[in-house]
Amino acid sequence: MKILVTGAAGFIGHHLCNALLKRNIEVVGLDNINDYYDVNLKYDRLKELGISKNDASQWNIKTSSSIHGAKFSFVRMRLEDRAELPKLFKDENIIAVCNLAAQAGVRYSLENPESYIDSNIVGFLNLLECCRHNKVEHLVYASSSSVYGLNEKVPFSTEDSVDNPISIYAASKKSNELMAHTYSHLFGMPTTGLRFFTVYGPWGRPDMALFLFTDAILNERPIKVFNHGEMERDFTYVDDIVEGVVRVLTKSTKNRDLYKVYNIGNNNSVKLADFIEAIEVETGKTAEKEMLPMQPGDVKRTWADVDSLIRDYDYQPNTAIKDGVGEFVRWYKNYYKV
Repeated sequence: MKILVTGAAGFIGHHLCNALLKRNIEVVGLDNINDYYDVNLKYDRLKELGISKNDASQWNIKTSSSIHGAKFSFVRMRLEDRAELPKLFKDENIIAVCNLAAQAGVRYSLENPESYIDSNIVGFLNLLECCRHNKVEHLVYASSSSVYGLNEKVPFSTEDSVDNPISIYAASKKSNELMAHTYSHLFGMPTTGLRFFTVYGPWGRPDMALFLFTDAILNERPIKVFNHGEMERDFTYVDDIVEGVVRVLTKSTKNRDLYKVYNIGNNNSVKLADFIEAIEVETGKTAEKEMLPMQPGDVKRTWADVDSLIRDYDYQPNTAIKDGVGEFVRWYKNYYKV
């Protein structure tokens, strides 16, 4: 079984590649290594997978891992490249695809909406076309809790309406679900969308709350607390997320609907104040808080109903906030030599 993981130099993609390789599954990783945040962090994630910075910097050239050999290979490529992406599929016997490549960030989508259309819409269409023409057995793709928009009913259910996104990022993710539905319907292609809820953990993105808060607290800078702290999030530890993704990727799609969408989260809503307190406990420092109003595109509360994922895949998130935050802070201190 060979799986293509797009966004392999990203936070979740890096962890997913590791998890699949531990299960002796052959993986081809793809990433464009854009500069949305520090590219050195992305190169270091790839280094953990046995891909040197020099090899990872080469466009459209597949290279094998120095650690995993032929079991893991990497190619730097853009999903929106209509010439090179089909060549990759033609050369590889890819059975399943997990698409984690996307322009991320709700707030950044207000500043640079074009990049979301290029990567999240054009790139996703190219991926769908490659899966269609190369008989890929299953496409699993990252959606987002942001598709729920201003929905105030909690927990969020996949049965809820998601017709009112409040950011370009959210709209692009909703578009992915609609596009996947069309391909499943027209071409009999199994697709599964996973609506991720606030993933955190080691190797996390620098623009996410846990990274920003930890960095500021350890360096004795104030942290920015939006909506004056009146926020709640379904914070989900990355290992729990990845275990769920692996189960979806590796389970047969026979005897199920061709098109499926699931929430994947911790099945719990945590107050932002409690999350910050967990960081303070782990760092041994008290945060200086700069209270700010709600930001455009943000929502007050997220909470995932994951009953269907539990039923169909025995998904069981079980990492407590204090444990997950502790793992991140220890990684951060080690990585940045704090």
